[in-house]
Amino acid sequence: MTTSTVSSAAASPPERVEPTRAARSGGRRPGSPIRRQLPTSPWLFAAPGLLIVGAFSLYPFISTLVNAFTDRRTLIPGQFVGLANFEELLHDDMFWIGLRNSTLYVLGVVPALVILPLLLAMLVQRHIPGITFFRSAFYTPVVASIVVVGLIWVWMLDDRGLVNAVLEAVGVGKVGFLSDQWLLLGSAMAVTVWKGLGYYMIIYLAALANVPRELHEAAAVDGAGPVRRFVTVTVPAVRSTMVLVGALSSVAAFKVFSEVYLMAGPSGGPAGEDTTLVMLVQRVGTGLSGRVGYASAISVVVFVVTVALMLLVLRADRREDA
Repeated sequence: MTTSTVSSAAASPPERVEPTRAARSGGRRPGSPIRRQLPTSPWLFAAPGLLIVGAFSLYPFISTLVNAFTDRRTLIPGQFVGLANFEELLHDDMFWIGLRNSTLYVLGVVPALVILPLLLAMLVQRHIPGITFFRSAFYTPVVASIVVVGLIWVWMLDDRGLVNAVLEAVGVGKVGFLSDQWLLLGSAMAVTVWKGLGYYMIIYLAALANVPRELHEAAAVDGAGPVRRFVTVTVPAVRSTMVLVGALSSVAAFKVFSEVYLMAGPSGGPAGEDTTLVMLVQRVGTGLSGRVGYASAISVVVFVVTVALMLLVLRADRREDA
């Protein structure tokens, strides 16, 4: 090949390669129909979930808000009464008893469910032989039915139960766990804490797995002991998780029903002194003559307080970040 031939070949532009028919059609085979995605296609996939949420969450919520301003009963539609139900709440002694007990439940349960599961998670995060058994054992109460758990504790704390039998054997005597107003409320709190330890332990285990080991090693080199490393390294690293646990446990504690109902009975303990707000909703709003409107007003108060609790927790977290 001569020099002139090489130079002319280099100067000539490259040949244009025509795209094939399949490439021009976007990979579609010739003769196949064009499929267009309709704008409503994503909504068709989301429709089953939206229908379930609307039927079992959104509609009951709106219905409760509407009924709170009426005098509706179980078999009577009722009429609009404005704020009469909320005015009646201010003069209802049982409402204030329920609000007191629900507030005490939050104050007694939430600190325990924020601290104890974290300590438990630190114990079971170690990779030692047999630790899986202890993790499963601590988590077992979470999957157990609350009715079964409540009945077991009732049998244990009854006057003829296991706990009183042991107390009598050591000479202490019987203790009225289920007959004393404050002991009954404290026993229900203990059941709530015992059942929730495993659930929040799993949340803390996920958070502790993201704490860099180098932080603990650096603190140990500086001479920090286990307690100081817990305060200066572990707690700041899992603070956001502690806020989450505090918010979840606060809402659950304020809406407590099953534990107190199973241990105190439908009457709410001695003279109804252990009644919570949710128990009051169930007592007032059920039955053939149930006052649905008044019970809805109590439910609205419960909703407002739970939202306020979550906002307070989140605001406290933001202040610490600032």
